Amino acid sequence: MEETASNFIHDIIDADLAAGINHTVHTRFPPEPNGYLHIGSAKAILINATTAQKYGGLFNLRYDDTNPVKEDEEYVKSIYQDLLWLGCEPTGGVFYGSDYFDLCYEYAVKLIREGKAYVCDLSAEEMREYRGTLTEPGKDSPYRNRSVEENLDLFTRMKNGEFPDGSKTLRAKIDMASPNMNLRDPAIYRIVHAHHHRQGDKWCIYPLYDFAHPIQDATEGITYSLCSLEFENHRPLYDWVIENVGPFSPRPHQYEFARLNVTYTVMSKRYLRALVEGGLVDAWDDPRMPTLCGLRRRGYTPSSIREFVRRVGVAKAYSIVDIELLEHCIREELNETAPRRIAVIDPIKVVITNYPENKTEFFSLPNHPQHPEMGTREVPFTRELYIDRDDFAEVPPPKYFRMRPDGEVRLMGSYIVRCNEVIKDESGKVTELHCTADLETKNGNPTDGRKIRGTIHWISASYAKDVDVMLYDRLFTIANVNEIPEDKTYDDYLNRDSRIQLTACKVEPSVFEAKAGEHFQFVRIGYFVKDTKYANTFNRIVTLKDSFPKN
Repeated sequence: MEETASNFIHDIIDADLAAGINHTVHTRFPPEPNGYLHIGSAKAILINATTAQKYGGLFNLRYDDTNPVKEDEEYVKSIYQDLLWLGCEPTGGVFYGSDYFDLCYEYAVKLIREGKAYVCDLSAEEMREYRGTLTEPGKDSPYRNRSVEENLDLFTRMKNGEFPDGSKTLRAKIDMASPNMNLRDPAIYRIVHAHHHRQGDKWCIYPLYDFAHPIQDATEGITYSLCSLEFENHRPLYDWVIENVGPFSPRPHQYEFARLNVTYTVMSKRYLRALVEGGLVDAWDDPRMPTLCGLRRRGYTPSSIREFVRRVGVAKAYSIVDIELLEHCIREELNETAPRRIAVIDPIKVVITNYPENKTEFFSLPNHPQHPEMGTREVPFTRELYIDRDDFAEVPPPKYFRMRPDGEVRLMGSYIVRCNEVIKDESGKVTELHCTADLETKNGNPTDGRKIRGTIHWISASYAKDVDVMLYDRLFTIANVNEIPEDKTYDDYLNRDSRIQLTACKVEPSVFEAKAGEHFQFVRIGYFVKDTKYANTFNRIVTLKDSFPKN
């Protein structure tokens, strides 16, 4: 993993290490296994992983599996795979929040014994009413002053399954008049009778995130709990839990950074799940999805995503990043690394009428024009070829330098040809072009010195292989999905043309035989990857054109 630049978090760590407050750096990534990770998750993963790496510390993966209703082993596996794919192996180990249920219960009992927690019978709606507002203090629950003995008894009975879901909660006793709403006696345990993917039916009470998370951090020896900015107002509660169930050494500290928001992209796992379940996309790994598995299938590389996150940087202020930066990162990488290959996605047959019918010759084409060390390949040339329909115009516009009637064009790496005849079907669609080749131009320019301004790609009809090509575009038509009007939904801005499937496209034999996940530049078309799910299907990653401003 590349070295990461300093940021305000590293400034804090540097000061702590210099002052002897901490002697190690230990971070973690705590995803809830209720969906697949997305590009926003990548920022959180990489901040935590690269920070630990920079200081020679440890990085943990900890599944926040404290909600049995939404979590599944499928997501557990996918999260781990995504971390490894990004190059962020959990050097400190893999942990599960559910493994701390016994410990969390013990700490909850400790708080009850010390008069710092109580069992409350208010419903969720009543708790909201008692909570107050930003300008008005909350009201004490009528159950706030239960005795320690009564609270211990009720909490035990909650654990034993005597009460239905939602009938009781365990609340921390802090301050109902606190200006921070999160400190107004927050619930720290709730009743949920549901099967847990790891714990089975052992528990019917579950700790809430704000209570369980700091305990888990402290138990694992986490020194820096790095999370997104929406948890900033939760930090006083994080500290309250640490201070009241501790002491802990080392003591974890929470610091927040701005989450990653990208144009034309939705980060809500709830909505992404709705897209999958509603059949609006193929699956979580649909190449239009912002999930890491979707980006992987689309053809994005771990290094391109790491570079994207590096360029975005680490800050405290909210911002939305143009998706063109992500596209620029993969385009920049593949421009250097992707071998060049020929593909004709909308073929027109070309017959070279003065070329022998049974002859095949081979032209040596570079695998990469800027990197001769990548070698060459032999491309067959025959009497019948295919060119792309976009490379022919019967009535060409001004400054058109591709194939046209009675015009000359160079077939890339081979002969100059002239179009002599245009063949059409009954509907008037062009189906075939008859051309003659200047057979003296095999190795260079015409001997008479005439200038040929256009060069197009081609492929032998005899050797071409048929594949499907998927052209992907942005999933949404609105740049900032957070600015959708109140009377609209995400669905109103779905791009119904975000995927176009082209069949019977023609490619070189070497492309047809490529391994799943292999990258290419289809010359003059774009960057493509062989799909990992469907055989002989190629996904467009990005176009060749890059409009992102260069530094």
